[in-house]
Amino acid sequence: MKDWGALLGTHEPGPDLRAAIGRYALAAGTPSERERRAVIEARLPSHDWPDADLRIVIVDAATGEERIVTRDDGVPLVDAIAASCAVPGIWPPVTIGDRRYIDGGVRSSANVDLAEGNDVVLVLAPVGDLTAPEPAIAKRLAKVEKKSTLLTIGPDEASLAAAGANPLDPASAGPAARAGREQARQLLDEVAGVWSA
Repeated sequence: MKDWGALLGTHEPGPDLRAAIGRYALAAGTPSERERRAVIEARLPSHDWPDADLRIVIVDAATGEERIVTRDDGVPLVDAIAASCAVPGIWPPVTIGDRRYIDGGVRSSANVDLAEGNDVVLVLAPVGDLTAPEPAIAKRLAKVEKKSTLLTIGPDEASLAAAGANPLDPASAGPAARAGREQARQLLDEVAGVWSA
């Protein structure tokens, strides 16, 4: 992860930075795609796309361009989710068609700007962005903030402490989940108020 710091300092936010992170991800030593796919497959209760309008954001590791995958794209749900979880340097980029993809969080941790046009937007943001949003994202984000009822939920102090310095450490999973559930209980009324507005 320390290589990310150098990339952030030498590239402007946008496709150029995302492509640099993609090159880093492609060169990193990680488990194989096959191993990682098996883990994702085992964790999903269903491998079928839901009827709901689910959109999964991924980033082309070579070009840095974002791609939004839906059930209409013919991409298996397991592959779309594996790509969206392909944290550069930790998990392998995922092959979809003839391209390889990494975590859409490289574009933005929450991709809130993509909710433009919705009246009510609930954002669950487990981490903050590593960089300021690039101008195009910031412009769309401003529209969401202006025209939508927006509630953003980030980790509280207890959740941050439970996740620790490395939120990908399996030892933090249990404590982080318990802290997150407690935070959720405390926010029930606020969330219900937004949805009923």
